Amino acid sequence: MSTSGILCGYACRLIVLLRFIALAFFLSWRVRNPNRDAMWLWGMSVICEIWFAFSWILDQMPKLKPINRSTDLEALKDKFEMPSAENPLGRSDLPGVDFFVSTADPEKEPPLVTANTVLSILAVDYPVEKVACYISDDGGSLLTFEALAEAASFARNWVPFCRKHGIEPRNPESYFSTKGDPTKNQVRQDFVKDRRRMKREYDEYKVRINSLPDVIRRRSDACNAREEIKAKRAQMDRGIDLFEKIDIPKATWMADATHWPGTWGFPSKDHSRGDHAGIIQVMLRPPSSEPVQGGSDSENLIDAQDVDIRLPMLVYVSREKRPGYDHNKKAGAMNALVRASAIMSNGPFILNLDCDHYIYNSLAVREGMCFMLGSGGENICYVQFPQRFEGIDPRDRYANHNTVFFDGNMRALDGLQGPMYVGTGCMFRRVALYGFDPPLARKYCSWCCCCCGDVDHQSIANAAEDEETEMMDAQLLRKPKRFGGSEVLLESIPKAEKEGQPLAGQAGVRRGRRPGLLTADREPLSTALVAEAISAISCWYEDKTEWGQSVGWIYGSVTEDVVTGYRMHNRGWHSVYCITKRDAFRGTAPINLTDRLHQVLRWATGSVEIFFSRNNGLLSSPHMKFLQRIAYLNVGIYPFTSVFLLVYCFLPALSLFSNQFIVQTLNTVFLIYLLVITITLCLLAVLEVKWSGITLEEWWRNEQFWLIGGTSAHLAAVLQGLLKVVAGIDISFTLTSKSAAEDETDEFADLYVFKWTSLMIPPLTIMMVNLIAIAVAFARTIYSSSPEWSKLLGGTFFSVWVLLHLYPFAKGLMGRRGRTPTIIYVWAGLISITISLLWVAISNPLASLSSGFQL
Repeated sequence: MSTSGILCGYACRLIVLLRFIALAFFLSWRVRNPNRDAMWLWGMSVICEIWFAFSWILDQMPKLKPINRSTDLEALKDKFEMPSAENPLGRSDLPGVDFFVSTADPEKEPPLVTANTVLSILAVDYPVEKVACYISDDGGSLLTFEALAEAASFARNWVPFCRKHGIEPRNPESYFSTKGDPTKNQVRQDFVKDRRRMKREYDEYKVRINSLPDVIRRRSDACNAREEIKAKRAQMDRGIDLFEKIDIPKATWMADATHWPGTWGFPSKDHSRGDHAGIIQVMLRPPSSEPVQGGSDSENLIDAQDVDIRLPMLVYVSREKRPGYDHNKKAGAMNALVRASAIMSNGPFILNLDCDHYIYNSLAVREGMCFMLGSGGENICYVQFPQRFEGIDPRDRYANHNTVFFDGNMRALDGLQGPMYVGTGCMFRRVALYGFDPPLARKYCSWCCCCCGDVDHQSIANAAEDEETEMMDAQLLRKPKRFGGSEVLLESIPKAEKEGQPLAGQAGVRRGRRPGLLTADREPLSTALVAEAISAISCWYEDKTEWGQSVGWIYGSVTEDVVTGYRMHNRGWHSVYCITKRDAFRGTAPINLTDRLHQVLRWATGSVEIFFSRNNGLLSSPHMKFLQRIAYLNVGIYPFTSVFLLVYCFLPALSLFSNQFIVQTLNTVFLIYLLVITITLCLLAVLEVKWSGITLEEWWRNEQFWLIGGTSAHLAAVLQGLLKVVAGIDISFTLTSKSAAEDETDEFADLYVFKWTSLMIPPLTIMMVNLIAIAVAFARTIYSSSPEWSKLLGGTFFSVWVLLHLYPFAKGLMGRRGRTPTIIYVWAGLISITISLLWVAISNPLASLSSGFQL
């Protein structure tokens, strides 16, 4: 960590301490000095302020030990890919990596996006024979299957092109859409010719994928018509009345004129989204261990004579689904991939990506390996990369980049037990997913060995290796039903554990493997292994096992990612946050208001579920560090802040309506406390901005959306969670109307799409009530014979504070040109009038002003 980073860390702790002391004195003063004229207003404000202070402490405590990490790729190459006594041929001694890409619906997740993510993986800068890519198609769609077949064909030209010219990024859509000079840093004379040819090939590839829905439909119609003709002829041969109806299923047909075993366009028995057979198709077979040089451009699209043209293994997987089984959504699909990949390739490490998150930095996997294979790497369960997004509007109106979380909170957790798992862009140690505990710190050299002089270190290492294998085998034998009935899967576990260890002899490494262990050729992939993998993805395989309970991705929550990471930390594992100079991965995010609110609702609902489950940070084991517990506790508690935030946002309006304030008078003590708390908050924000590298605008956008989300999605999540836990009622908030984007050529047209949802009611009400309250209070003060300007200024100041935070929400309601949908006026008017009349009804009807103005 740099000196400036250390000083920034100490300064942050000092200011946190000062603010904590100021908050303690302020809350003590508030409790001891009630507003006798408006006890109800004072009581609500004090309760809210105490909760906000508690929430702030929970948020700040995990940030007390921030660190920054760096990697050395040259050292990694020297240690694992250069000739040595144990590796005379200089073969790669790096462990294998299995990439998981998940998709479920080709209509919501376009096949072209998924296919381009796969292409970025196939072109990754990592030993080809050590890479395997698995695509989980949870919808069982032929469209996705054939799009991947097209991607596998296009990869034979795209991957050599990337390797030859050092292309970045290696997603073709992103690369060809990049603005700027494509020839920058290119030195090969044939680059322009190769790029022109590849661009034309990519355009044709896109057209082929875009036309697949129509191709599949026309093919299936023709095949179904042929089958109907055959059935009619058979009917005639049997002498059956031709007018008798024949039940011919409308099947979906593959290119080889056979039925697609997955989901059909017209669902039928054994061929619907929740009822179809398991499918595994190896689209690219495992490559050889030795490089294969390409041919000249007369034989291929580009001249690849000095380029390795091998491609990593590519496998399409669609797990079996049957009625009556709980398939556990994405977590279940991920666990099916874990089992299938263990049988087919058994990479010691797993890197999972959403279908819309592609590899933006081809060296990202190597950077992650620097931590997994470095000092103390055997205790690291996963390396989490920050999420970066494309297609966000330049002002980032709804804080979609979420930089405060990814560059601030997550990096701060890296100084504790490690960052949380956030669902994508994460490289796992396979045995950590299997539910094993991290290695214990054991010393294999006793005191007598140290005193006797010569020590046979190789014998000690072999003894340690034998002991570890015996311990792993003993754990497997004690729980034969833990992983299911696949013997191949069970045999793969000790092997994955050994191959994932750092090299022995490094400082801080107590359990290491010998150098050169992973330079041997990979075992060939047989038909029997594929059949075993198909058995492992059947819907009955997990019955009476611990999959989803303590093994693999954990079931039972919409935020299965956080729960899965929590279970690993709870067993004592550590994780690492890897921020690369060039973004490791990039993806997409919703940019319009409604989609963003529903995204936040899903996250907050998962947090409420975590709070009411045994995954609550309060119930963690002694293996978890104290501050890490606080971080996980905050994950479950933060949605409940919405209740107090909603009340607090109405307090300025209530203060203006009642001509009272949260304190008796705006005296000097109150203003000094308010000034100190505000200054310390601003100083913390400046230091956090300086340390994490975010901008003040990003910090402010995050603060704005914290209030918007807190008064809408978080509040709905708390309501959902309480109803589900207390009454067993499961409710959902759906979209009720939508106005489509008018300008399809605008890159950010989706930003202006308005889709009404009930989540908008609370912030809309807050905004309208505060505006009405300011107008009422101003009129009352102007017409009063003895105006109380201090109360007006105090209430107006806090109302304006609320309205400034809701400004992005108001812009979202206005659309592109300020045209607000009628439903907004209807809801705003009804709610505002109702609250105003309610206040008139409960207020003192005799309280009139001398001017005749009456509230």
